[in-house]
Amino acid sequence: MAIKNITMLTKSKINLPSFAAESLFLAVLLTLVGGFLDAYTFIGRGGVFANAQTGNLVLFGVNIFSGNFKQAIACFIPIIAFVFGVFAAELVKKSSKVYFMPNWERTILVSEMVILFIVGFMPKTISNSIINVTISFVASMQYCSFKKLGDSPYATTMCTGNLRSASLAAYTAFTNKDKQAAIKSIRYFIVIFSFIIGVGTGGLLTFFTGVHAIWFVDILLVFVFILLDLELKEEQLLEEKKQAV
Repeated sequence: MAIKNITMLTKSKINLPSFAAESLFLAVLLTLVGGFLDAYTFIGRGGVFANAQTGNLVLFGVNIFSGNFKQAIACFIPIIAFVFGVFAAELVKKSSKVYFMPNWERTILVSEMVILFIVGFMPKTISNSIINVTISFVASMQYCSFKKLGDSPYATTMCTGNLRSASLAAYTAFTNKDKQAAIKSIRYFIVIFSFIIGVGTGGLLTFFTGVHAIWFVDILLVFVFILLDLELKEEQLLEEKKQAV
């Protein structure tokens, strides 16, 4: 009840729609997850990024031209996994129409939780390439599934686009005295700050607890699932009331 009240208050203050997949709290939690996964793979799983494939492309190019082909391959594998994650997310969306799944976003979240829970059991002796492929695949599905914050596109697993959008909205707010642009900029900066917090938390927990640190992500995803479920039920009730009228 408390979570629901806070969510409703936030929407009224920041003018967010009722649909949960686009809410600010979900964006904050999911970007915490995105930052955490990047820190986890970079610090604890071989120095590559789970989410930011631009970073992996840079590392791939640097290692190729440095003659470090083994590390170049290690950086390239997550890129391929990310591509397959996009394919998987789209298949889940289409399957929801075919097999009448209750909600494809929840299907993605449950899949992510299960996969990451299993990853937490995998010791250091298992190849980092296997771990990074798995996490990049999961991060890609999340990236493809939650793409809007209110009426604005955003990313839960990387921040370059979010930073550009935040800066542009801030510029519009200052130059045109546009209140809606100011609200939009604040939303984006909250999301960016959440990503940074996720990176810091992921780095600290990975440093002190090792491979099991990734289970913290599952805790965050449980809260995401609860919020999504509450909001979808609220949306369904509103729709039923409209039909009854």
